Amino acid sequence: MNSEQDPLRPPPDGMASKVIIALAVILGGAAVIALAVMEARSQHVAVNGAISRNFVLDKFGGGTISLAEARAKGKVVMVDFWATWCGPCVEELPSLVKLAKEYESKGVVFVAANHDGDPDAKVAVALFLEKMPDLARYTGFADDEMARAFDVQALPSLYFLGQDGTVLEAHRGALSERQLRSRIEDVLSRAP
Repeated sequence: MNSEQDPLRPPPDGMASKVIIALAVILGGAAVIALAVMEARSQHVAVNGAISRNFVLDKFGGGTISLAEARAKGKVVMVDFWATWCGPCVEELPSLVKLAKEYESKGVVFVAANHDGDPDAKVAVALFLEKMPDLARYTGFADDEMARAFDVQALPSLYFLGQDGTVLEAHRGALSERQLRSRIEDVLSRAP
């Protein structure tokens, strides 16, 4: 019996190590896919129904905005945590601004809570807003305490607050305009 026919002999020319490497790559890829699926399933932040604390944010361009003031102005406050360096945030922001303008008359108040997380955040935001000036009137600066209170673990993170401060809905990750519109409509239909 020659070595090509013997099933107990290792393959010639380092074939065994190539097979092991291929299996490791396949298993590693499967692990990455499994983690991605688990993350996708956990996109909803587990704070629905919680009561948000009143936070006061420094507004871009001066002044402040408190979440209590925002809640008093409308039926629903839409708080989006974002950063200038966050690609998905940058992609989502034009839709948020468009929908904020569209739904303002229906009781939606938008707060774009920047969380760049560095001492030069205000400079970075000023440069960013030169390219997206319509966002400026909604922009405030969220500190680490506010981000922890909202359990912000990824950017963007979007929260809908009722007038009493209850978190009506929360979501991690970017949403399309259609998905944002659907969530706004849903939250407005449930708001008193």
